[in-house]
Amino acid sequence: MNSYRWDELSEGLSHEFEVQLTQPMLTDFLRLSGDQNPLHTDSEFARHAGFRDVVAYGMLTSALYSALVGVYLPGRYCLLHGINVDFVNPSFVGDHLRVTGSITYLNQAYRRADVKASIHNGDSQLISRAKIRVGVHEH
Repeated sequence: MNSYRWDELSEGLSHEFEVQLTQPMLTDFLRLSGDQNPLHTDSEFARHAGFRDVVAYGMLTSALYSALVGVYLPGRYCLLHGINVDFVNPSFVGDHLRVTGSITYLNQAYRRADVKASIHNGDSQLISRAKIRVGVHEH
C-alpha cells in the first residue's frame, strides 16, 4: 500500500495494477448486491442478448477504482469523495483488467486531488473511464 502524503503528490503522478476477473468475484458481488439480473448470471440469456457469456457487473469492475485510490494513488491517506464512471464495453470472467490512474489536478485549499482513470482488458479495449475526486488526510 502506498502512503503518499499531500506534499508528495503532483499532477501527472500515476499508477496502474492488473486484476483477473473470476467467477467467485461475480458470485460474491451477486451475494453482496442482490443484483440478480440474468445478464450477469445466466449464460444463455447473455448470449441471446448478443454477448459471448455473462457480463461482469459494471459496478464490480468500477470497485477497482476504489482500490486504485485507496491502495495506490494516493493510498493510505485517501478519502474517496466522488466518482463519475462511464462504462464503454463489457467485461467477462477470465478477462485480465489493467487499471490506470493519473493525478490531473490538485487543490491545496481543500487538499483534494482529481484522478483520471481507466480500465482496459487484455486486448487493450477500453472497459470504462472515470474521474475520481479524493481528499488526502494526514492521519
